Amino acid sequence: MCAVFGFLDYKGKISNAVLKKLIHYLSVVAEVRGTDATGIAYVRGGSMVNYKKPKPAHKVKLFFPRDTRAVIGHTRFTTQGSEKRNCNNHPFEGHCGKESFALAHNGVLYNDRELRREQHLPPTSIETDTYVAVQLLEQGQQLDTENIKRMAELVEGSFVFTVLRNDNTLFLVKGNNPLTIYHFPALGLYVYASTKSILDNALKKVNQNGKYYEVDVSDGEILEINSAGNLSRSTFTMQDYIHSLFNPYNWDYAKWWMEDEREELLLEYCGTFGVSEEEVQLLLEVGYDPDEIEELLMDTEAMEEALTEAKTLLQCEA
Repeated sequence: MCAVFGFLDYKGKISNAVLKKLIHYLSVVAEVRGTDATGIAYVRGGSMVNYKKPKPAHKVKLFFPRDTRAVIGHTRFTTQGSEKRNCNNHPFEGHCGKESFALAHNGVLYNDRELRREQHLPPTSIETDTYVAVQLLEQGQQLDTENIKRMAELVEGSFVFTVLRNDNTLFLVKGNNPLTIYHFPALGLYVYASTKSILDNALKKVNQNGKYYEVDVSDGEILEINSAGNLSRSTFTMQDYIHSLFNPYNWDYAKWWMEDEREELLLEYCGTFGVSEEEVQLLLEVGYDPDEIEELLMDTEAMEEALTEAKTLLQCEA
C-alpha cells in the first residue's frame, strides 16, 4: 500500500508557492498509505530530477524550481527492497533513446523475477519489484503509449503507474489500484492522487476552490496529458495472473498479513491527524477496517461521529 500524487500545470497561471503548498499537503495527507519514504520527480532544463528520502512526508522538504510545470510524487509503504537504501525508493529514473523519464508505482508486481529472466534485463542493485517496469520501458527507443502499453501488458499484479517524460508529458496508467484525477480548466491544472479523500483534503488545505471536474479513468486505460494540457486515451489488456501467494491456502494468510501491517501503520501516524492510538484501536475493536479508518482520518466530523457511536456501542455491550 503506497500512494501516488502530482500535478500538471499547463497554463503556468499558478504561483510556485501555491504549487509547492499543493505538493506538500498531497504528500502529508498521502502518509495514510505509506510513511517509509517520500519522493518527487520533475523536469529541469529538459532533464529529469529525482528527490527522495527514506522518511515520512512531514519530515521532508519537497523543493522544485519556479518554472516547474509537472511533478509526480510517491509515499512508500515498503513491501520489497529496504527503504533505507534510497535507490529502492520512488520515483525511479529511466531512459528511452534520447528521452528520459521518471516512474512511480502504487501496487505490487508478482512476476518481476520471471520478466528479468525472460526479457534478458540487465542486472541492477535496485531491489524493488517496481523497477522491472522501468527496465521494460527502457527496451523501447521512445517513451510513448505503445511502449507503456507493452510494459503494462507484461507485468502481473496490482498497479497504478505514473510516468513523467522530460518534455513534461504525463502518463497515468491505471491497473486495478485506485486513482482520482481532477481538471481545473480555467487554471490549466490537472492534479491527481491515489484516492479521492487524499486529493480532496489536500485541496482543502491549499484552499483551492476553483471549478473542476473529475476525469474518468477505467482499469486498463492509459491517459497521456501533454505539456499543453491535451489529453488522449488508449487501452491495454490486463493480465489474469496466478501466483503461488494466491492459492486457496496462502490467500487468507497474505490478506491477514497485509491487514495487520496496515493496522500498525495507522497506529504509527494517526497522531498526525489528531487521533490517538487508543481511538484507532477502539474503531478496530468495533469492526472498522483499515480502509474505513483511513477515510475517517481525512474527515474530522465523520471521525468524531464514528468514535461517539463506537463508545456508545461498547457501553451497551458492557
